[in-house]
Amino acid sequence: MADELVKLSASEAAAEIARGAISAEDYTRACLERIEAHDGDIKAFAHLDREHALAQARRLDERRIEGYAIGPLHGIPVAIKDIIDTADYPTELGSPLAAGRRTRNDATVVAKLRAAGAVIIGKTVTTEFAYFHPGATRNPHDHARTPGGSSSGSAAAVAAHMVPLALGSQTNGSVIRPAAFCGVFAIKPTHGLVSRAGVLALSRKLDHIGAFARSLDDLALILEVIAGHDPADPDTEPFAAPDFRALAREPPPLPPRFAFVRTPMWDKADGETKAAFEELASALGGAIEDVVLPQSFAEAWESHRTIMATEMAHNLAPYLARGEPSEALRKLVAHGRGVAAVDYLAALAEAPRYAASLAEIFDAYDAILTPATPGVAPKGLGSTGDPVFCTLWTLTGLPALTLPLFAGEGGLPIGAQLVGPAGRDGRLMRTATALLATLAQSEKGPRKRTRR
Repeated sequence: MADELVKLSASEAAAEIARGAISAEDYTRACLERIEAHDGDIKAFAHLDREHALAQARRLDERRIEGYAIGPLHGIPVAIKDIIDTADYPTELGSPLAAGRRTRNDATVVAKLRAAGAVIIGKTVTTEFAYFHPGATRNPHDHARTPGGSSSGSAAAVAAHMVPLALGSQTNGSVIRPAAFCGVFAIKPTHGLVSRAGVLALSRKLDHIGAFARSLDDLALILEVIAGHDPADPDTEPFAAPDFRALAREPPPLPPRFAFVRTPMWDKADGETKAAFEELASALGGAIEDVVLPQSFAEAWESHRTIMATEMAHNLAPYLARGEPSEALRKLVAHGRGVAAVDYLAALAEAPRYAASLAEIFDAYDAILTPATPGVAPKGLGSTGDPVFCTLWTLTGLPALTLPLFAGEGGLPIGAQLVGPAGRDGRLMRTATALLATLAQSEKGPRKRTRR
């Protein structure tokens, strides 16, 4: 029974719990049993309390039986990256320099999840301060390979069917990359769509909260819950609550058109990835066209590094005063401390110019198709892989999705990345749904990986 329950999507499980076919406790217990069976090898969780998770589920069952209104995530276990504050679990930021750290309040996104009826099942492993130094997590498809980072535990937990949903964060490629390596769906929403209040601040300009799931419908479900204005995050703005699920399911008014953007970093893609995208372009035929970015975009990666290094050096200073971080973080912070103010301000000024130039693409195309990673997850656990195909979209704040479309070496997943116009996250999901339907009907579709 437990094995069958963990195969349910969040949307399916929420519907079954709402009609009383299964209980929140049964579903949570099934996820916990899955964690106990597999997390000894995968190591996705940093903090887990079985009895606390079950107690949350029992309270939710009692409320449903007593006739209280239930939320869209009633009884659904959600895993939380360990840089996102939770009042009932430690938030240790992936570093011994923050060992024992606890907060009295939930981050805004966690509070929204609880209000929607979610079971906060535990905290997932993050790289050190959500940067490059890896944590203990291993890729569920091959334990000798990285799951990506920095949201390594969240991506692995969803991929291994330990939980149906998880939260992560991205300042460079920390949602899109691990989702691609682990073969799950993920979204990095438009910058400012989801509050970061109560989340470790690395860079105000670059930080995003993202989510992992095993279907687009589940991504739309959790995004509906966590999106919205929050006075505690000045980059969020008031807007009417969108129905992401309904929009994602709508047929587009016209067949979508895609811009195939290789970016100036195309040479970093390996042969399998290049071949997979050529197959994808062939399958889409006239619906996709090559779009070459202006030469000025070659400087975008350095602009991103300047902003990230400078802001991280400032924001992490209180923690780094306590001791020595990893060599990778030490080098980044040293670089950030050496950036001249004029160079930092110039990089900040460049970001909206890149965004404005990209906006012109969406006048003619519904979305940009581009790789999520250079290839499959690299062998070894000493690094988390290259985020080079994520950097531009993080810098410009555009919404991005990982779609597990391809199979590479040994059947390992390779993700495609779909990027949309700012503030049109629901439309991007609708375009992704249409893309998946088109490929499912095409005899020339790209090589699908076998799902476990």
